[in-house]
Amino acid sequence: MTEKDYIAKLRQKYISVPPEGMTPSLVKRMSDNDLLDMHYFLHEDDDFDETSSENGFYIL
Repeated sequence: MTEKDYIAKLRQKYISVPPEGMTPSLVKRMSDNDLLDMHYFLHEDDDFDETSSENGFYIL
C-alpha cells in the first residue's frame, strides 16, 4: 500500500465517522499532513491500552 492509498483510506474512515468536534467537510478539506497528524494523535496511546496482551511494568 502506498502512502497515497493509506491517506485515502484514512480520509474515508474519518469522513464516515469524524472525530468529536469535526465534520466530514472539515476532514475532506484537511491537508494530507494534517490528516496524518490527527490520526497519530488520536491513536498515540494505543500501545498503552489496558486490553493489551503485554504484561509488565514500563518506565517511560
